[in-house]
Amino acid sequence: MQYSELIKNFGRVRETMRDFFVYGFRTRGEYTKKSARSYDDERRRLESWLGDYMCFRQTADGKNVFLTIDSRAVSHNPLFSAWKSKSFTDGDITLHFILMDILRDPDTSLTLAELEEAADRILSETSAPRLYDESTLRKKLKEYAGEGLIRAEKSGRTIRYSRMPDVPLPDRSLLDFFSEVSPCGVIGSFLLDKTGEHEDLFTFKHHYITGALDSGILYELFRAMGEKRSVTAELYNRDREQRRVFEAVPLKIMISVQSGRQYLMAYVPRYGRISSCRLDSIISVKAGEICADFDRLREDFEKMRAHLWGVSTRGRAREGLEHVEFTVRFRSDEEHIPARLEREKRCGTVERIDRNTARFSADVYDSGELLPWIRTFIRRITEIHFSEPEAEARFRDDLDEMYRLYGLADEGGEAET
Repeated sequence: MQYSELIKNFGRVRETMRDFFVYGFRTRGEYTKKSARSYDDERRRLESWLGDYMCFRQTADGKNVFLTIDSRAVSHNPLFSAWKSKSFTDGDITLHFILMDILRDPDTSLTLAELEEAADRILSETSAPRLYDESTLRKKLKEYAGEGLIRAEKSGRTIRYSRMPDVPLPDRSLLDFFSEVSPCGVIGSFLLDKTGEHEDLFTFKHHYITGALDSGILYELFRAMGEKRSVTAELYNRDREQRRVFEAVPLKIMISVQSGRQYLMAYVPRYGRISSCRLDSIISVKAGEICADFDRLREDFEKMRAHLWGVSTRGRAREGLEHVEFTVRFRSDEEHIPARLEREKRCGTVERIDRNTARFSADVYDSGELLPWIRTFIRRITEIHFSEPEAEARFRDDLDEMYRLYGLADEGGEAET
């Protein structure tokens, strides 16, 4: 079968991009899900979109393919191009332009029979073959009505079709910013294409582009939340290489400003609690029934947010909060330390004890999430307490490991703060 750049199933493209270019550095020999020829087809397709950003590295195991993108030089997410390729037949494209031409005036309203007659008249004048039938025309009109391109209004027993009126586009600078920083920013990229060539209006120090691959999943979750529905989602665990299906009520999408990772916060009936899930581990989402308790569950989550450091709700399973508290000491010329505590405290509180001492405290669902942040203050911490023994043990084990790495274990014994 001849290679084709056009695609029917975006899920396959998303999976290939993720496995090889985001999490990847895999070689051709490590591609075991399908044949080597399938790998070559997928690689060539991606090269046609991302050729300017692809690099190769020869290793003992084979040639690794990876992406290299400098956010200082790239103002527009190159992964959006994956969403702008679609499979179509000669009949599809011919019928599309015929319908758009017949219904170019939003005031024109025609029945299926009238549309078919007008289309045949155009084809007869151009001597083009008729590559569709009545059933295909009806399905195409239904598809376009669902996409919002065509309005379908019932008049008695007949359905009349008309083109939706054009709407003014937002300001170009707004679209440019939205497309690069907002969830489902690919929508802004599509609208930018209608305004002409893209301009480099913004430059980003931290440009989290991989979320573009999850735009389809994100859209389905936003739509379910807007309609207050539950969903059935298929999840893939990369560590165990297992797939599972679960029912959930999506409540909120949370995005890390540090890593750009996107998380779904949802109520899972199986567990009877609200938990989190990374969007890039969700394979598919299917909307379910309307959830009568949606508003109450959303309120429950908003109350929980007051004690969330990140997205982990581990402590929720035990119906308790974990307390974290540490004291830092700083010099008189280090006012940036208490200022940083205030700026980064999130759901915690900062108490100024004296001119050179401050205390941070927080009650959270998972104190383990604070450990990476707390470690950045190690040199200045004079006292620290965890109500959760496991978190405290991890913190002290990390200190012990640091002492060993720097050859200080024999001098200082076990780590002390």
